[in-house]
Amino acid sequence: MALFTEETSESAVNSRMGEDVNPRLATVMASLVKHLHAFAKDVELTQEEWGVAIDFLTRTGQMCDENRQEFILLSDTLGVSMLVDAINHRRPSGATENTVLGPFHVADAPHYPMGQIISLDGKGESCLFEGRVIDRQGSPIENATIDVWCDNADGYYDVQQPDVQPKFNNRGIFTTSSDGTYSFRGIRPVAYPIPDDGPVGQMLAALGRHPNRPAHMHFIVSAPGYERIITHTFVDGDEWLTSDAVFGVKASLISTMEPGEEGDTMWKSSFDFIMVEQD
Repeated sequence: MALFTEETSESAVNSRMGEDVNPRLATVMASLVKHLHAFAKDVELTQEEWGVAIDFLTRTGQMCDENRQEFILLSDTLGVSMLVDAINHRRPSGATENTVLGPFHVADAPHYPMGQIISLDGKGESCLFEGRVIDRQGSPIENATIDVWCDNADGYYDVQQPDVQPKFNNRGIFTTSSDGTYSFRGIRPVAYPIPDDGPVGQMLAALGRHPNRPAHMHFIVSAPGYERIITHTFVDGDEWLTSDAVFGVKASLISTMEPGEEGDTMWKSSFDFIMVEQD
């Protein structure tokens, strides 16, 4: 085993790894050590800077509780969440792309019939969301489940304001019939800032970055025999599209808002979800 010096630091650490280690763990940790040591050497990290980093990570952990995960927020704002998602959800051209899940999904949202209004507080600009769930050949997918949610007109999800918003406000689950179409009525989503009152917000400010996410509607689309889609549709023309704080925007997910065709609906958003068959 090599003794530790500045020049041999990587090999000194990795040579201490045991022989019976899980192969995948060995691969991941060896690469982590390699790149971490290369980073420290590249920037010639000072003791003071390393202390600041340890303090930052400590405060990030202390900010976490059952309602907030500051480490996920850190991963999101550094682009790591989107990178891991992209690596694990490579899809053929034309298939609907994934994006980050976000922290505000609720598993037990109510099931509604198609066309139902999911905005329960009566606030915001009304919007009809509609489209199809199809396979890559354009055939409709029956019994696809569409789980949807978004923020309210003030930029908050219902779980962020349990004493202010009705439970399950702007949430719902729908199931397609034989024609694969879906429709529901909600509101035109609005842009909002991610929580920036903790270490991650301080990091963004220090880097001259804003905390804003562009307006979007969340979707989870699943069907037997197909890969699940976790994604958003983004509002075309939003000022934060090209600088999303968590890098979630993809060109294929930008949806045009058109004026509504019915008197009680101000906007209409049409988007088709193209699913990929499971291997």
